[in-house]
Amino acid sequence: MANADCIIIQGSNMAEAHPVGFQYVVEAKNRGAKVIHIDPRFTRTSALAHTYVPMRAGADIAFLGGVINYILSNEKDFREYVVAYTNASMIVSEDFRDTEDLDGLFSGYDPELNVYDQSSWQYAGQQDEGQEEGEAHTDRETASGLEQESHGPPVPADVPRDPTLRHPRCVFQILKRHYARYTPEMVERVCGVPRDKFDEVCEAWTANSGRERTTALVYSVGWTQHSVGVQYIRTGAIIQLLLGNMGRPGGGVMALRGHASIQGSTDIPTLFNLLPGYLPMPHHRQHETFRQWIDAIRNPEQQGFWANAEAYAVSLLKAYWGDAATADNDWGYGWLPRLTGDHGTYQQVLDMIDGKIKGYFLLGQNPAVGSAHGKAQRLGMANLDWLVVRDLFMIESATFWKDGPEIATGEIVPEQCRTEVFFMPAASHAEKEGTFTQTQRMLQWREKALDPPGDCRSELWFFHQLGRLVRERLAGSTLPRDQGLLNLTWADEEPTGEDVLKEINGFDVATGELLPTFTALKADGSTACGCWIYSGVYAGGVNQAARRKPGREQDWVAREWGWVWPADRRTLYNRASADPEGRPWSERKKYVWWDPEAGEWTGYDVPDFEKNKPPSYRPPDGATGVAAISGDDPFIMQGDGKGWLYAPSGLIEGPLPTHYEPAESTVRNPLYGQQANPARKVYDRPDNPTNPMANDVYPYVFTTSRLTEHHTAGGMSRQLAYLSELQPEMFVEVSPQLAAERGLENLGWAHIVTSRAAIEARVLVTDRLTPLRVDGRTVHQIWMPYHWGSAGLVTGDSANDLIGITLDPNVLIQESKVGTCDIRPGRRPVGPALLELVDGYRKRSEDHGK
Repeated sequence: MANADCIIIQGSNMAEAHPVGFQYVVEAKNRGAKVIHIDPRFTRTSALAHTYVPMRAGADIAFLGGVINYILSNEKDFREYVVAYTNASMIVSEDFRDTEDLDGLFSGYDPELNVYDQSSWQYAGQQDEGQEEGEAHTDRETASGLEQESHGPPVPADVPRDPTLRHPRCVFQILKRHYARYTPEMVERVCGVPRDKFDEVCEAWTANSGRERTTALVYSVGWTQHSVGVQYIRTGAIIQLLLGNMGRPGGGVMALRGHASIQGSTDIPTLFNLLPGYLPMPHHRQHETFRQWIDAIRNPEQQGFWANAEAYAVSLLKAYWGDAATADNDWGYGWLPRLTGDHGTYQQVLDMIDGKIKGYFLLGQNPAVGSAHGKAQRLGMANLDWLVVRDLFMIESATFWKDGPEIATGEIVPEQCRTEVFFMPAASHAEKEGTFTQTQRMLQWREKALDPPGDCRSELWFFHQLGRLVRERLAGSTLPRDQGLLNLTWADEEPTGEDVLKEINGFDVATGELLPTFTALKADGSTACGCWIYSGVYAGGVNQAARRKPGREQDWVAREWGWVWPADRRTLYNRASADPEGRPWSERKKYVWWDPEAGEWTGYDVPDFEKNKPPSYRPPDGATGVAAISGDDPFIMQGDGKGWLYAPSGLIEGPLPTHYEPAESTVRNPLYGQQANPARKVYDRPDNPTNPMANDVYPYVFTTSRLTEHHTAGGMSRQLAYLSELQPEMFVEVSPQLAAERGLENLGWAHIVTSRAAIEARVLVTDRLTPLRVDGRTVHQIWMPYHWGSAGLVTGDSANDLIGITLDPNVLIQESKVGTCDIRPGRRPVGPALLELVDGYRKRSEDHGK
């Protein structure tokens, strides 16, 4: 990022939420890079940017779609890159119909399941490879849609292509038609962004992209936490591919993670639908056998490195079950859990309310105030037999039964609450050793600074002891359900952090020798590896993540600081930093290139490509797997080696990003008749109401984000006196115009109401929020931090209580960055009167919609 010529920050307040990483934005700025911040609210990031663009929350695809239209209409794309490295030339089935034809829907929509039969989205001649609507429905329920992008059907070499990009059904032309209506005038109408501001962004982005220059795109949860969050990111990726910014220094799409090891918690996941290294959790109906599971990951005819998935999977099962995993029992595949449907956190809490879940572990999570629809979270946890909470402090999720908001309303009665809570004090990050995996996929080793106090223990200690006790309890059992636990490789003595990292790295089963990289993994059971993408982090018996050579003592790529997956490649897909013949696109942006004399790829970084495969290589007929990757196909994990401008598989709601309004919106969709994402995941229940669209009862847009002084839901920071003094009270920011409209006084009280809850906050009247003109009317937006709750040195209502449960269909993340509300002066009612207020609003909104 420090080497970018322009940096676009959208969906993130990087300066405040990621201040350490923001130093590289400042470094780039000092070198001459232009910095642009696009956000509903003027923040410290905006203050340090050259240009700030205010925008309506939830309208990002309309804005980005306008940028795509600008690029294509003005021929600003990096054409040689686009033709060689993307799927722009591929011809799409003649059965495909776009949103332009169907008023906001794509062909194949099933209105009963609210998903698509994706057959018509495929390339010409490949219609039989598309998912049917039943499969897409299963993928939505299990957050598995994106597996079909990399793990999906093969793309044969003879797919019809038009390298001139003139065929009416080639991806390039479909892209042009799809975004033709996203004009500057439409961007202004939908987003509230003036034409001159929009033009400035387009001109800066395109002028700083191409052979000589690159632009970086930065986002965070301001993009992801939407009912179309995955498509936000896809739209940004399309722009970066069109402009040739992927795989090149100073380019790319940078996902800023919420804190130090969020990236690590998806790599070695805390997600219900994934196994380590993004291997999919098997589904009980789709993957009854080991072979069905493997073939679903690596489709036998597919090209790319996912073709080696059997080696990754077998090595993982050998790490789990050691000698008990044999070829005769399919490496213990029968012991793996199976998906049966939606096992995500929001389905779980609704199941708790319905009495379907008896016990629950909370580990570093505080859903009582940190998750959407806080009331549902607390009522769900109040209906368990037992709850285990591991945390640094006595957080709201451990005490909701005695001090939550529902105590005052009578919805939870402490003497009658059936949940038995076990609080297990946890060690902090400074009191244990191990790795963090941060935003750029870098593993950095953390030394233990001091012993944890009292009974506080690390996760490693807790789970080692828990596993030991459970296995002792089950010893001698012959029940099939218990064999997976009993056959686990479980050390008698507590392992160290380095022991765990070595197992994650992988080793030769016979000799114990640590593996050098993931290409050494075998499918014959001779290797074990806890996470294939991390293989190499302990190469040569050296903890590579512990490397800390100062930057002044090495070159600008700094490869001797930490270790980056996969194979210590600092920039993914960096084969794209060279042209199809292997030459750098320019001397100024030289990064990785082909050395014809040495017969290998070389450069400043580890090449993300087979080292000795020349640019001229073309696969023989019938080749599959790695051998099917041409010498000029840089996107080696894709089924065709190309960057996808158009996604024939992998996305539940469509092959191209399309502007849909948020589930709760103050306006009707100006672009299409289809209002919201037609495939969004909805939990249609009386205890999860959604505010009606364009409803005057909830006339304002709200959004939430974080402060530098507090951490996530505040469980850590509200316990610290200095931070609590800096940000002592829950507050809401409103514009002077909205304050006048609603009679709100600066530093006075206001209460904010949705159909789920009402909360109170101090008022901060500020010009940081600008009223916008959207579709002919004024739209007011309000902003709140989400760090407060009932515990700690400073307390207050939780903004997350306002939010309903509507999810993106691809990954089941909640739409918590935009909703509709009302705001009124004064404090909220308490006790039963609070319920009456919320119910009164809900009934008026229902009457208004009739």
